Order: sequence, then C-alpha cells, then structure tokens
Amino acid sequence: MTEFAFVLPLLLLLGLAGIETANYAIAHLRISQIAMATADNAARVRDSIDEYDINELFIGAKLVGQSIDFADHGRIILSSVEPRTVAPTMTNGKPNQWIRWQRCFGMKQAASSFGAPRTKGGTIITNGSEADSDATKSSDQAKSLPEANGTPTPTGIGPANNQIGASPGTALMFVEVVYDYQPLVPNSILKDRTIRYTSAFNVRQRSDQVMKTGGIAAGQRSTCNRYYS
Repeated sequence: MTEFAFVLPLLLLLGLAGIETANYAIAHLRISQIAMATADNAARVRDSIDEYDINELFIGAKLVGQSIDFADHGRIILSSVEPRTVAPTMTNGKPNQWIRWQRCFGMKQAASSFGAPRTKGGTIITNGSEADSDATKSSDQAKSLPEANGTPTPTGIGPANNQIGASPGTALMFVEVVYDYQPLVPNSILKDRTIRYTSAFNVRQRSDQVMKTGGIAAGQRSTCNRYYS
C-alpha cells in the first residue's frame, strides 16, 4: 500500500497528461474540419453569393466547433481571391490575384495574415463595403493584394511556401481559422497555444463573384468589424 501511495500521484499525472494531449489533438482536428468545410461550402454556392449564404456557412462552422467552444475563442476569415482584370495582370507569366471581399466569424480578435480588401486609398475594408458603387469605399484591385508576413504576394495567397491562385474567369475561397486552445487542466503545458489552419477551394459554377446583400440587414452581416458568437 505504501508503494502504491507513492506511485499514485505519478499515475494521476500521466493520466491527466494523456487526457490533455487527446483533447489537444481533437481541437486540431476540429479546427482543420472547420477550415476545410467552410472553404468547400463557400465554393459550392452557385451562380452568385450573398450575405445570407455567408451567415449559413458560419452557422455550420459554429456547430462543428461547438465541443471546443470555438465561437467564443476562435475566428474564421473567409476571403474571395480572384485574378486581376486591371493591369498589371501578370507577374512572371502567372496571373496576379486580388482579394475582392472578406467575411469573418468568431469572438477572437484576429486579422488576416494573408491580406485584406482595401480601398483605392489603401484603407483595409472591414465594414462590408467592398461592392459599394463609390470607388473610395469599394475594394480596389491594385491595393487589395494577397500577402505573407507583411510582404505582397501578387500571384498567390497562403503561406510563403504553399501558395495558390485562382484561374482566369473564376475565384478561390480561401479560409483562415485561428483558435486559442482551451486546456482541460489548469496550468497545462499546452495552455496559451494558438491553433491555425488554412484551406482553399475553387468556386464551382459561379460566374458572379460580387457579394450581394441577400436581404440581410447591415448589422447582421458577417463583416470583419463584427465579433460575435
């Protein structure tokens, strides 16, 4: 019995470590699923896309991440990436890209690591005015460049060593997901970990890439200046 008393704390420690590690692995799986499902479902929207479609996508993502409390501790950033139609349209034989619009979900304070739509004056657009008829408010092709680590990457979006671009006449749904891991055990060695995943899918059977309102009031749209769960 004495020996067991000495060994018990170690067994408990190992057991908790195993449970925490399993929980961390599950969190990675969920974030990966959220990234892939959001990009895929956004790419499946046919003909045109609107704010109602976006809100539906994010409801699905919230359900996938419910078990890890994703909505309160994570952020999804969905970007529409397209080939430029305004010169210069090519760099080293590859189509130049731009970010037409961006939509977000989740309570975590996080901005895109891979660029954002910008106005002609270079201001980042977070209020959903990308399709505004006023050129000073809408996204500008020359300014809305993809980037990596703060450096413009005109021909593709994503990590510097793994970039992708849309083909002429189509668009790419690019998703970034960021999540602050919530450990089961206080003072866990896995606390203060941030999980990040990206995913991208080409749109299918959608010829109009402009974001429509879909009858959704401005205050209910998933613009990137909103933080909600």
